[in-house]
Amino acid sequence: MEAVAMAVGVLLLAGAGGAAGDEAGEAAAVRALVARLLGPGPAANFSVSVERALAAKPGLDTYSLSGGGAARVRVRGSTGVAAAAGLHRYLRDFCGCHVAWSGSQLRLPRPLPAVPGELTEATPNRYRYYQNVCTQSYSFVWWDWARWEREIDWMALNGINLALAWSGQEAIWQRVYLALGLTQAEIDEFFTGPAFLAWGRMGNLHTWDGPLPHAWHIKQLYLQHRILDRMRSFGMIPVLPAFSGHVPKAITSLFLRELTKEFGTDHIYGADTFNEMQPPSSEPSYLAAATAAVYEAMIAVDTDAVWLLQGWLFQHQPQFWGPAQVRAVLGAVPCGRLLVLDLFAESQPVYIRTASFQGQPFIWCMLHNFGGNHGLFGALEAVNRGPEAARLFPNSTMVGTGMAPEGISQNEVVYSLMAELSWRKDPVPDLAAWVTSFAAQRYGVSHPDTGAAWRLLLRSVYNCSGEACRGHNHSPLVRRPSLQMNTTVWYNRSDVFEAWRLLLSAAATLAASPTFRYDLLDVTRQAVQELVSLYYEEARSAYLSKELGSLLRAGGILAYELLPALDEVLASDSHFLLGSWLEQARAVAVSEAEADFYEQNSRYQLTLWGPEGNILDYANKQLAGLVAHYYTPRWRLFLEALAASVAQGIPFQQHQFDKNVFQLEQAFVLSKQRYPSQPRGDTVDLAKKIFLRYYPRWVAGSWE
Repeated sequence: MEAVAMAVGVLLLAGAGGAAGDEAGEAAAVRALVARLLGPGPAANFSVSVERALAAKPGLDTYSLSGGGAARVRVRGSTGVAAAAGLHRYLRDFCGCHVAWSGSQLRLPRPLPAVPGELTEATPNRYRYYQNVCTQSYSFVWWDWARWEREIDWMALNGINLALAWSGQEAIWQRVYLALGLTQAEIDEFFTGPAFLAWGRMGNLHTWDGPLPHAWHIKQLYLQHRILDRMRSFGMIPVLPAFSGHVPKAITSLFLRELTKEFGTDHIYGADTFNEMQPPSSEPSYLAAATAAVYEAMIAVDTDAVWLLQGWLFQHQPQFWGPAQVRAVLGAVPCGRLLVLDLFAESQPVYIRTASFQGQPFIWCMLHNFGGNHGLFGALEAVNRGPEAARLFPNSTMVGTGMAPEGISQNEVVYSLMAELSWRKDPVPDLAAWVTSFAAQRYGVSHPDTGAAWRLLLRSVYNCSGEACRGHNHSPLVRRPSLQMNTTVWYNRSDVFEAWRLLLSAAATLAASPTFRYDLLDVTRQAVQELVSLYYEEARSAYLSKELGSLLRAGGILAYELLPALDEVLASDSHFLLGSWLEQARAVAVSEAEADFYEQNSRYQLTLWGPEGNILDYANKQLAGLVAHYYTPRWRLFLEALAASVAQGIPFQQHQFDKNVFQLEQAFVLSKQRYPSQPRGDTVDLAKKIFLRYYPRWVAGSWE
């Protein structure tokens, strides 16, 4: 079984992995990372080297740890990425440190702990992949170089060696289109606005909320060069975009030639031919020809090209993609020259029903999050067991693991586990013990209440199972209100409320920890989300039984007490501010008019998405300002309409409400109101205030 994957991997290894001459450069990149992460003083206690010969098998990254105590900690890796992953292992397992999007806990013990003997670890697979095409829009779109630098450091520390690098491609397309005779006006009419570029790149839409300003192209080209330089300095393989449209081959070849001329190449290119689009024909001959045309355009420019394909098309429309259709696509590219991402493998793996992608190599990916939504969610047991099951599948062609969320900066426990699994040959034997250690590392100290809280979260919100599991928040809080909203959850809400209580009980000890305060806020936010569902059920029941007093009580608490309290506690942390979100967009601009345009792009994505509420609230977030000025007005309008219906003895008209509430939603998108970009208030005090008001009601089962 592993021999098949290894044989395919050998073909993929052609030209990959770097040369011996890169060793010094990669080691220097890791040493610079150590200095950025720990500071120059502590960094002096670490020795870093890169030695290709450390890998027992070509392409299987390996690190070695030794020293510490009275000596410097020696970190060796077969690549820069491997060395960075080894450093992370030492900081996590020997020093009890934690590196995360929401902040890092890096209190180093003195002296540094000694490594018993020499610890050597090799990854079981060639690739550790990161990103989703949608991540570029839902999370990365407004980033500057400083934020990208932190992310690439995070990638290296988590062992990522294959990742998308898709910034700046519209500037290349503009050159190509101009060379083909298109006018600038025609090009401007085609490109979407920045917040929607991911779907323009995949062919799902064009024009919407554009055009792209000239300064956008210049800045993105600059960013892309810095991103590529830094990724390559660690020995990562950046995946450049290729064109997947069905146009004359000369056009696609021209684009790739221009792209590689500008950015160089690492020979792996991403292209998605039929992403959430049904092909015009199901005939295998058509599908094979269309697929072959894209691949041939790649090798016309780069004879070593490997095509990275998101396997989402097979998962998204399984009724179209029968065995003959799947075979036609996968067989149109030489074996080993198509690398498939089994994008949603933790929930709906495609490799099982396609005989391991008909022999093409694939990467087992955890998708986890849709739209960059907030909301505690995970399928940790499925994630823990999935990679091993894929490796042991008959004639498996699995060559790696991956993290492919649509949006990041949420549910960090899920990504910590997935990153660790990429270096393990078998699952974590005891997830309850693992999350207990995770909490201790994250907060810098072991505390019985935080450990107990995380074990409750593990068995509840992080224990979703089955094909219905999706990290897409459909809570009534963040959806346009109606009488048909679904409030069912896969877990016992009591576990969330008890975890909330336990975290608050640890606050006296851990309140100084930024990561603890972040988690306390996130669990408080989740508890309020649960309360919104419960008060909504009360209000709906009161409406259906025509009890106006009960409707006004439940609705009043929901819209005039609970949601304002949520907005207030969210405002206490910089990670949950609408103002910060919008300021990122405005900071990219070179003029006030451009800043207004980018802000509107961002507001549309968070709310209506499309001009008429197309995929309304798909990218919902729980941010201070967004709760107060978008979700709360919708709920007040809805509850007022229900109350008026009961008082007047007439049925509630959902269609009329939708028309009325759209005016509120659109007004928010078009508003120029500015929001604070600095936190205010104390998270612990505000969380405790909400807890003392609502937890006793939960325990008593009374919502009065």
